[in-house]
Amino acid sequence: MRVLLQAHLDTAKSNDVIQSGKMPQVVKGLMDKIKPESAYFTTDHGVRTMYLVFDMEDPSQMPSIAEPLFVELGADLDYTPVMNADDLQKGLAQMG
Repeated sequence: MRVLLQAHLDTAKSNDVIQSGKMPQVVKGLMDKIKPESAYFTTDHGVRTMYLVFDMEDPSQMPSIAEPLFVELGADLDYTPVMNADDLQKGLAQMG
């Protein structure tokens, strides 16, 4: 299932990770793990934020994805099922 992962990073913890030089490895580890079809990095509500769209093959993946973000970056996370335009058209066609 295509999922949008929104990760809002704790400023103090992410500052520490950036200053230690480990942020590139943390981000690369996440990218290698979930292989997102798209990834965006910005600020939202005044904090560093990641928006990652990826295919979640099984809900049991959630803990292994979330825990490093919780522990290393103090992140608040949301997983949201999402559709692209093709998915929407397919869903609308099924309505009859």
